Amino acid sequence: MRILMFGWEFPPHITGGLGTACFGLTKGLSKHDVDMLFVVPKAYGDEDQQAVRIVNASDIEFDLEESEYKEYWNKVKYMEVGSNIIPYVDPENFSNVYEQNTKTAEKYTSNVFSKQYEFSGAYGVNLMEEVARYALIGSGIASNEPHDIIHAHDWLTYPAGIAAKKASGKPLVVHMHATEFDRTGGNVNQIVYDMEREGMMAADRVITVSNLTRQIVIEKYGIDPGKVVTVHNAVDQNVSKEIEEVKSKMKEKVVTFLGRITFQKGPEYFIEAAYKILQKDKNVRFVMAGSGDMLNKMIERVAHLRIADKFHFTGFLKGDDVTNMFAYSDVFVMPSVSEPFGIVPLEAMRSNVPVVISKQSGVSEILEHALKIDFWDVDAMADSIYGLCHYDGLSDMFKKYGKIEVENLKWENAAKEVKEVYSSVLKS
Repeated sequence: MRILMFGWEFPPHITGGLGTACFGLTKGLSKHDVDMLFVVPKAYGDEDQQAVRIVNASDIEFDLEESEYKEYWNKVKYMEVGSNIIPYVDPENFSNVYEQNTKTAEKYTSNVFSKQYEFSGAYGVNLMEEVARYALIGSGIASNEPHDIIHAHDWLTYPAGIAAKKASGKPLVVHMHATEFDRTGGNVNQIVYDMEREGMMAADRVITVSNLTRQIVIEKYGIDPGKVVTVHNAVDQNVSKEIEEVKSKMKEKVVTFLGRITFQKGPEYFIEAAYKILQKDKNVRFVMAGSGDMLNKMIERVAHLRIADKFHFTGFLKGDDVTNMFAYSDVFVMPSVSEPFGIVPLEAMRSNVPVVISKQSGVSEILEHALKIDFWDVDAMADSIYGLCHYDGLSDMFKKYGKIEVENLKWENAAKEVKEVYSSVLKS
């Protein structure tokens, strides 16, 4: 079975959980005799290609006069190439996007049609231009590369998936890692919503990362429940740090938030819980690792509460830096307002770190050895963190059984379910 897969990022060049999930899934699928051609807007040459062949869309030239490109572009009516949007992943230096972007739709379109195009592969002001170009490249690749199924990850690649399906006639599977409702808290960007819905309507199957996301897809987008399948994410099992040895050297307890500092992730609730704990115990340090549009506001809140001497902002972390952070952590907290899944708690548990997670997360559907609270219940969050920091019996239990639990959440198993989705599509 050969899969033509479209993604926006691939490790080690990631800005969030999407790239991590793509990497884990491709490694898992390779163990089930699935061959994959993975297309990214921009490849850097240092991606791990043991399980998948990476295609750099920036290397592909095309001639607009070639039929597959012209036919696709003539059919695309819903994509507004010149639109300014704030993407679902906020880059570290992404600010004032509307003020910075003065380009016209005509200039965007002319760039999209240029023979050679260098993708940034990022999430900046030219995002919609890159999405449009990527779709055109997708139609060309589908016309020339043999494949059985097309698999597109998240809304940025749905237009490419649709283009590929039209070019090759092969079935399309789209993966919904996060909806616009999750990212914005209901303040939906209509362009993104339309692209998400168009992709799911065109797909033969829709894979959602949790039942929570499945319900949103069905109820908010009107997608046929019969073609929406939940496949929970998993976690890479490799850990290189001697976790306990590092922690034993720490004099203070360390409580960590690691994720995008955006509305969706609930960073403000973490800060309020930290303040409550520090009123009772000064021997705790809090870390907020990540970047996002709420970073400055969170720094100001910490200063206002006068807890800056016990609070640290690290910026965005990835790779070994994440592992190092867990090596120092005694508790991990994910207070997400709306989390389609949430891989980071699994990474923490794998590293012997007990976790506190919101009930409004997809991962809470499958985890038993995690303390679960409502994201808005700051008192319950503070009590949970305090208990894990001060009662060794409680912490040891969650560490022991949590690690056993995540060791059974393997990408190989998730990939098997995804392959079953592929098989069902080919049989239908």
